[in-house]
Amino acid sequence: MKRRVFLTHSADMLANYYGPRAVAALQEMAEVVINPTGEVLDEAGLIRHAQGVDIVVSDRQTPGFAGYFDQAPDLVAFLRCAVDIRNVDVERASRHGILCTRATPGFIDSVAELGFGMMIDLARNMSKSAEAYWNRREVSVLMGRQLKGSTLGILGYGAIGRRMAEIGLALGMDVLASDPHKTISDPGVAQVAMAELLERSDFVVCLVVATEATENLMNASAFAAMKPGAFFVNLSRGNLVDEQALEAALDSKQLAGAAMDVGRAPDQKPSLFLAERPDVIAAPHVGGLTPAAIEHQAFDTVEQVRALIAGEVPPGAVNAAEASRLSRLKV
Repeated sequence: MKRRVFLTHSADMLANYYGPRAVAALQEMAEVVINPTGEVLDEAGLIRHAQGVDIVVSDRQTPGFAGYFDQAPDLVAFLRCAVDIRNVDVERASRHGILCTRATPGFIDSVAELGFGMMIDLARNMSKSAEAYWNRREVSVLMGRQLKGSTLGILGYGAIGRRMAEIGLALGMDVLASDPHKTISDPGVAQVAMAELLERSDFVVCLVVATEATENLMNASAFAAMKPGAFFVNLSRGNLVDEQALEAALDSKQLAGAAMDVGRAPDQKPSLFLAERPDVIAAPHVGGLTPAAIEHQAFDTVEQVRALIAGEVPPGAVNAAEASRLSRLKV
């Protein structure tokens, strides 16, 4: 008997964030039911459309609602096609013996490349020139800055931070990194306290993990501590930044500009009042939106489904000890 798998993705999310190859791979081993609404599912929608399935594969916008877990007697596993599972109620899922999983970060190069593209755009006024040309206006010739010889400060030294350090060094940048949870020994990378990094860096890139402890990490004091005329780039999460403090730092010219792929708008997109500024480069949360990055996470969930059907605990499981329903999938 084929197991039933429900994909929460709407049509555009399915195309952009999962892909036909991953869907086909799921269909080879399971009966696949796809969200029929064309919209992101709320709790009532998930309860209605994901009844009677063994496994849910969820997109990043669809939460793992406590109420759904309470009303999903057949569900064995809830798989998140993303690394961030803060909107999945793992505690409630565990109470019902439901397994929760996450995907691995396949977007390291994609996000790192976007970060350097943003830095070059800020430093060389590329978007300002392009916007003037598109509107058939005279283009101001503005002095730019080169990355070689500039100081790159990386807040949060995970996989993306490490990759950005490698690229920065290859470009001839001086690289500083601050992460209280890591001991950094990579050649050419100087580990410093956050205060020193802010004071010395020409480009500060925020890659810190978003937690309650890091809420508004970049606040008025942090922006005031940055080198005057420096640039700030956020590639992590919007809640790391006090947006009013960033606005004030830009208004006062303490910062020469900022770039962001994330913010506090829905789906972690940049907030409009910042994104519309001429001294800001904003992208709508597309750092990981490349075919290679998307397929990496989609196929993580495919392999998790394969393992579950084989009666195994899949990679990426976060509550395996509480997942008492797993035995239902054994043939």
